[in-house]
Amino acid sequence: MTERAALVTGAGGGIGRGIALELAGDYAIAVNDIDEESARETAAEIRDDGGKAVAVPGDVADSEAVEAIVAETASELGPIEVLVNNAGIETVYPFVELPEADWDRVLDVNLKGQFLLSQAVVERMIADGIEGAVVNVSSYHDTVPRTEKIHYDVSKAGVKMLTKDIALELAEFGINVNCVAPGVIESPMNAEILASEERRQAMDDRVPWGRMGTPEDVANVVAFLVSDAASYLTGVRIPVDGGLRLDPCY
Repeated sequence: MTERAALVTGAGGGIGRGIALELAGDYAIAVNDIDEESARETAAEIRDDGGKAVAVPGDVADSEAVEAIVAETASELGPIEVLVNNAGIETVYPFVELPEADWDRVLDVNLKGQFLLSQAVVERMIADGIEGAVVNVSSYHDTVPRTEKIHYDVSKAGVKMLTKDIALELAEFGINVNCVAPGVIESPMNAEILASEERRQAMDDRVPWGRMGTPEDVANVVAFLVSDAASYLTGVRIPVDGGLRLDPCY
């Protein structure tokens, strides 16, 4: 174990937990989630495996909470070298029925949350002279539209451009900023698909690789992006979708 610190948001379960567990071999992990119990469970799992981790629960869409999350991470683990912006939510509504409150909440968590965390962490990186890494979790649907989830898809399209703009501004400081775009992943967000064997099989058949992705599939790519091997990569979007984007029927 090293004492380098990584902050992973939305790490109470699903993709975020997978990323936190993967990075725990090289970093002390600050596990963020709005669900405090879930955050503590992930942190405990890392510690049980011999790693170092603390839970830093809080709402990434709240600027005061973000400042507290970052301050606690730095206090408990030291300067943050890696930030993974994974926290995200979605709801399902036809466009004409979409409540303004749902539009606001999804955009606040999925897009503003990444802005707030990146700004707070990067400010410290620059002050400490750390050439760190930021990885934003976007989605296959940052480019592919669908019905009833317009607010989610728009938020992820924003993440894609946020990544590029931040990468451009931070290159001079040696901070690389990239994003991963998962396809259909075995996670709580896709619980409805996973609950139906028929729907699960239909999705597996649609993915050229022949199966849905796992949190570990995404975590492996994130681990590469924060490694020295990716130090000359910045502003890129890497699809982690088993070739789903190649299917002209999807």
